[in-house]
Amino acid sequence: MTDSQELQDIRQKIDEVDRTIQKLINERASCAMRVAEIKRDIEGSSQFYRPEREAQVLRMVSERNEGPLPGEEVARLFREIMSACLALEEPMNIAYLGPEGTFTQAAALKHFGHSVSTTPKSAIDEIFREVESGAANYGVVPIENSTEGIITHTLDTFINSPLRICGEVDLRIHHNLLSNADKLENIKTVYAHPQALAQCREWLDENLAHVPREGVSSNAGAARMVAEGKDGAAIASSAAAELYSLNIAVSSIEDEPDNTTRFLIIGRKPVPASGKDKTSVMVSAKNKSGALVSLLQPIAEQGISMTRIESRPSRRGNWEYVFFFDIEGHEEDEPVQKALKLIEDEAAVLKVLGSYPKAVL
Repeated sequence: MTDSQELQDIRQKIDEVDRTIQKLINERASCAMRVAEIKRDIEGSSQFYRPEREAQVLRMVSERNEGPLPGEEVARLFREIMSACLALEEPMNIAYLGPEGTFTQAAALKHFGHSVSTTPKSAIDEIFREVESGAANYGVVPIENSTEGIITHTLDTFINSPLRICGEVDLRIHHNLLSNADKLENIKTVYAHPQALAQCREWLDENLAHVPREGVSSNAGAARMVAEGKDGAAIASSAAAELYSLNIAVSSIEDEPDNTTRFLIIGRKPVPASGKDKTSVMVSAKNKSGALVSLLQPIAEQGISMTRIESRPSRRGNWEYVFFFDIEGHEEDEPVQKALKLIEDEAAVLKVLGSYPKAVL
């Protein structure tokens, strides 16, 4: 059976388009290399990754997209092109919460593309130290989950860290039950990070009610344990299943269909305004009546939207707390500047953790 002439013509057209795409990608890469040369020779700059510029480009890609591919998919393709071009200018190392195969690594690759090197660390504070020392260009840390709320250890680490928030990533979380057991009845223990166990509680109660659950440091670590002979199952990503050669016994066992985790990109330098930004602030209130109200009032007065607020013990005295909040806008924006100045006058301590582009993808 031979292909029709129409099909042959379409395939020939695809080949022509592919050649054009390939030529233009290499032309873009040449432009990126020229940008690097100009920065070195004229500006004396060694900072090639510009979070605000990448966010602007990806927004433009999505806005001008005419289909049939959805805007988010086209932006994802451009992210990989930008990642490859940036690697020609400056190969980057990104620290993340390991081991390999975690959702944090997936968030790092979603934000930076697959042309970066990723280094797994065993704890959140180790990621901070890796970036502070310069061993990693940036780090990726989880900050909150739509089902289980804030990751307190990340907030606590910001209290004494000089690092800045440089970006954010929203990652849709699909939990899978990974095992080499033939039947669910043969599973003796379920291993996962406590957050994952909580996010799959209803499914586990219904399907593995009498099976013990054991919390471990990461879902990918749970998958590795099962792959190495632990008699049980792990809750982890499909990437972990592939990495550790485990079967996906049941897919998407999370209780909430829109289960999403937000991650932060941490670095050493502030990020200029991109046009659609957030600012994260840490503030300690003075010990007086109405202190919190006086801290929040300037935000309302300047017409600024607050998207999140959390409180944490200050660790400096009993019953002393620090407040973390996110507001829309960049610290260079006039309304945000005015609000922060008024808050600083009322606060015992004010620390801007960073202004950064809103998540694009």
